[in-house]
Amino acid sequence: MTIDTEIYRPPAGLALREAHAHIAQHGLALKMLALDGCASGGDVLERIAARVRDEAEQYRPLLAGGGRPEAWEPADGSGRTWPALGDLDRVTGARPFCGWCFDYHALLANSAALSLAGIGVDTRDTPGSIIGRDPDGALSGLVFERAAIRVWDAVIGEDGPRDMDDLAAAVESLAGHGFVEVHDLKAQRWLGADLCALDGSARFADGLPLRAVLWPLVVDLDTALKSRSGWECDAVRLGGGKIFVDGTLNSRTAWMLDDYADADRNGQPGKPRGVAMMSGAEIEDAVRRCDAAGVPMAAHAIGDAAVRAVLDAIETVRPKTPGFRIEHAELIAESDVRRFADLGVICSVQPCHLLTDIEALRRGVPDRLGRVLPLRSLIDAGCGPGELLMFGSDTPIVRPDPTDSVRAAVERRRAGMGEDEAVGMGEALTADEGWRCFGMG
Repeated sequence: MTIDTEIYRPPAGLALREAHAHIAQHGLALKMLALDGCASGGDVLERIAARVRDEAEQYRPLLAGGGRPEAWEPADGSGRTWPALGDLDRVTGARPFCGWCFDYHALLANSAALSLAGIGVDTRDTPGSIIGRDPDGALSGLVFERAAIRVWDAVIGEDGPRDMDDLAAAVESLAGHGFVEVHDLKAQRWLGADLCALDGSARFADGLPLRAVLWPLVVDLDTALKSRSGWECDAVRLGGGKIFVDGTLNSRTAWMLDDYADADRNGQPGKPRGVAMMSGAEIEDAVRRCDAAGVPMAAHAIGDAAVRAVLDAIETVRPKTPGFRIEHAELIAESDVRRFADLGVICSVQPCHLLTDIEALRRGVPDRLGRVLPLRSLIDAGCGPGELLMFGSDTPIVRPDPTDSVRAAVERRRAGMGEDEAVGMGEALTADEGWRCFGMG
């Protein structure tokens, strides 16, 4: 089938909103070592070694991102595996190294980075925190979910590197993709003040080229509410609070109603249905906290069990504040689709993730592909494009080009794939619907 490329141009006059981004991380990622394009763990090791040789500063942490092992071919015998910890240590030495899987829920760390986080062979997993090990019990260098955040924070600081040049570059990049509004879905405590400082600065003398809506974690919401009068400005405002209910597909930590088909090979040990990061009672408490503060809540929920848990909590609490939303919702049980419109819950999705998740979906949930990103069903159930159905990218997980999501929503496959390789073609949208999901509503 020939695709008319004109349909992937945004309609004239449509104001575009990036509904899910990480602004500061996007700026940092622009200068991190890129691991996308690697075809094996060996490629990753070679790319790291080249960066170590090229950089004069050997004491600054080495940061990387974009690795996607689900796409690696096992031709070299390594399979879809990251470099071994011993090999990584030989390349990086005493310099702390952190390399993210592209979904930012699995992290490859060398021994120097693990040591900074206080993780050793005797460190045990805790709820929502998984430390990867070799078959003999030795550390593999991989850490997942809260353990990954623990290592990252230990290496770069709990609030991340605060660099105004990086932040300005992120704003310019996002505006360059046509966005006039960007929602940051895990805003650092300092982000609002720094964005307002850029507004009207020498670099942005005419003001920021976009509006930023910030969603800090619910645990930081009280601080944000108390300080908002000191940092909100015409271009920056508080949106609400965010929680994490599960993990991701590629890490097999997205919380599912049924077992992953490959749980015995690629799943997390003892967790065939992924990882529930919060209990139902904890989700309900977060809903109540946000509603009492007069702001909505956004919930990271990728698996169908996680999506249901959030919908259940909202239905139980019945918050009076509008704008509660579920982020990602990559799999939704058929009986839960209509609940979004019935409860007035925004479904904030990133169809572009389909392009990078195809391998993980085919291996992990081959029996549920028809329920992946049920966009057509959501619209038919009453989720209006740009209103209860919003699109974003989750940058720096993937690039913030809205065309990627529109194309994925229409074609449901990567470029070069035949229609028989599409995932859930029955849930496809028209290009006009896709663009309106980026619209301001």
